[in-house]
Amino acid sequence: MMGDSRFGNMKALLGIVAGAGASYGIYKLISWGSFKINKKSAISESAGVAKVSFQPGSLLAKVSGLDVVCVRTQDAAPGKGVAKSPGDLEPQHLKMLLSSLQTVNNPSDRCQILLTLSNAAVFTVNQNLIREFDGIHFIAGFLSDPTAEVRVQTLSALSNLCMNIQNQEQLKIYVPEVLELIETSPVNSDLQLCALRLLTNLSVTDRYQHLLKGSITLLLSLVVVSNEALQVQALKVLVNLSSNPDMMDDIVQAQAPAAIVLLFDARTASAVLLRLLTFVGNLKAWRPSIQVAEELRRKQDCLFRVMLDESSQLHSRLVQLLSHPDEDIQTQVARILT
Repeated sequence: MMGDSRFGNMKALLGIVAGAGASYGIYKLISWGSFKINKKSAISESAGVAKVSFQPGSLLAKVSGLDVVCVRTQDAAPGKGVAKSPGDLEPQHLKMLLSSLQTVNNPSDRCQILLTLSNAAVFTVNQNLIREFDGIHFIAGFLSDPTAEVRVQTLSALSNLCMNIQNQEQLKIYVPEVLELIETSPVNSDLQLCALRLLTNLSVTDRYQHLLKGSITLLLSLVVVSNEALQVQALKVLVNLSSNPDMMDDIVQAQAPAAIVLLFDARTASAVLLRLLTFVGNLKAWRPSIQVAEELRRKQDCLFRVMLDESSQLHSRLVQLLSHPDEDIQTQVARILT
């Protein structure tokens, strides 16, 4: 435990890192954006972070897309101090931030520290340092914090830390807790959205996808009942999982809400519909034996019966989407039907 002087140092550090001032907007160090990993493109990271390319045909090259934080430091007004970039934090700064989490009791201060760590965790060097300081397990301890906003900021920090293969080895043990947060949080809440982002990052490779075998029904249900933002995020996880042939048996046997077929409609948001079609395209690539197909037909409400079986309404709905005004959707539908 640290005394008042150390707490004062923490406040000073937040002033250096986040910029002096009382408003939340001043504390926010960086602008948030996104960049995509698609089937044929590489990750292009800003602020000096190295590019990563993927071998054609690899699992990483197959996933539909992954939102990641893209960082740029805010412009400083003339005559004012320049806010320190999260990429320029020195090891002692990270140590102080992690240590300060032990002493602060004010949820607002705790959120600000977690936000700073989250922004810093966009950079590979900081991801490694936080892991080496045992910061991942310490940050993850706040997943059970009584304040919802603290849990949100915790998930955000862990999500950025998850963009590091070595960090994923430590983060995997928190998958059950993250899934529980999704199940118990209000629908369309920031908690659900941030938790799904973490699972999206964790599932971008096949290394830990097996940990999500039991969550297929939950993800499908979220696609049906949630708003567009959560639908897209849940579908990103499903697309990642369905890109792995080893996951297909678990996916097709999972219980699926019949209403998911109704989303294959021109009135569905294009961002949602495109990912639904990508998911179905991955499913269609799976070819069960006659015996396996017969066994699946006997499973009430399983995904195979709802979306893949000849009795499904999906085929007729796909045909109607051939006249969709979005050319990308038309292309995806044609690919599935051929």
